[in-house]
Amino acid sequence: MRPMTNAPDSTDNPAAVLAPAPEPDCPRCGKPQSLCVCADVTADDNAVEVLLLQHPQEQDRMLGTARLTTLHFKRATLKIGLSWPSLSKILGRTVDPQRWAILYLGSLNAHDVAPDTDIVAVNRKGEAEPNQRGILRGIEGVILLDGSWSQAKALWWRNAWMLKCRRIILGPSTPSRYGRLRREPRPDGLSTIEAAALLVSRLEKRPELEARLVASFERLLDRYRQLKKTTPGFDRSREGTKDGRFRRARQKHRRLRRS
Repeated sequence: MRPMTNAPDSTDNPAAVLAPAPEPDCPRCGKPQSLCVCADVTADDNAVEVLLLQHPQEQDRMLGTARLTTLHFKRATLKIGLSWPSLSKILGRTVDPQRWAILYLGSLNAHDVAPDTDIVAVNRKGEAEPNQRGILRGIEGVILLDGSWSQAKALWWRNAWMLKCRRIILGPSTPSRYGRLRREPRPDGLSTIEAAALLVSRLEKRPELEARLVASFERLLDRYRQLKKTTPGFDRSREGTKDGRFRRARQKHRRLRRS
């Protein structure tokens, strides 16, 4: 006969048995220790500086790659927020926005503008800029917006200073390695780490740099898939803590609209 107690019996609740206990995060990449791959990452001495601007609601995603991307570069900055007064304020020094390029969110693909290349500088009309070599050679830094498609667009519209920067579009030869783990809104959509790898490696003409970043990303995906098979609920226990409040807010908003 079991002793009487007010505590719930875990055997009556399958979710309590399956859900793993929270594990500590890696202090470098912010991933759960079981998902961390940054031990094998060393910072590259990059010539083209990297700036990642992350939407606040993107920062705790299991498959996000912003922090992992910054670990690959000695000259990289990650900022989390919605708006900043200027590029110089973000970096803490005076810079010329025309020497910086932002990965543009438009519907253009580099292959549509210039079929023989996978990185193109475009003007506000979406046309290829003249003197491509001179423009790309003069870029001192690149800006990538990290978040979902709608979150990245919110960052774009909230920061008018981005209009002063060069615009770059990519034409990747292969789709994102996310595959079915995360759906991209466009066939040529890439993860942050894939986009940074392609962009910086082309600007610096160093294909080995792209290979290193892609290898880290593939290790992350491999671990995620393996954990999903062997540890039921591991991703739900993690996502539910922080991302859950945003999901509940959206559900509440929908209910209010229906009423």
